[in-house]
Amino acid sequence: MKNRKTREAIVSAADTLFYERGFEATSFADIAAAVEISRGNFYYHFKTKDEILSAVIAKRIEDRRAMLAKWGEALAPRDRILRFIEILITNQSKIMTFGCPVGTLATELSKLAHPAQPDANQIFSVFRDWLRLQFEELGCGGRSDDLAMHLLMRSQGIATLAAAYKDEAFIRREAADMTGWLQSQLDPSKASPRPSH
Repeated sequence: MKNRKTREAIVSAADTLFYERGFEATSFADIAAAVEISRGNFYYHFKTKDEILSAVIAKRIEDRRAMLAKWGEALAPRDRILRFIEILITNQSKIMTFGCPVGTLATELSKLAHPAQPDANQIFSVFRDWLRLQFEELGCGGRSDDLAMHLLMRSQGIATLAAAYKDEAFIRREAADMTGWLQSQLDPSKASPRPSH
């Protein structure tokens, strides 16, 4: 039990550090210091930084699947998609400081030509597949995957610009615009006019 808790603490600390500092800039020593364990104890659980990266990616996938499953139990498909959009507002402070945890890791690993980059992309796929299913449930048929990708693309673009400009009003405005876009896809007759920028 203690070993499992230590391992989980290491992965959790690495997850935070990879997000806030970046994968390449985070060392074994940084993670060990965050967990307050000796290097020897650290190496008992992980021999390489790539092993930790794999565990972090697996944790992020598991955490997001759990979050989406929870929404699925409590909300209708349209409200689930709205909850996805609201992530931008809920996490706006962190997004403005560090960017999107999914996008920043995938981008960094791509720049490094790291072999784990396709694994990091799986986190995007979790959202893409889930969004597609919501649109399918809403009767969007063959457009469902395109709509899912559009929403994913917009949320990533907003997160990138929010981190660049540190503009909370921009995040809120774009989240509202995405909500209007969603309505226009589901019922064009009730779509709100797009705000002028």
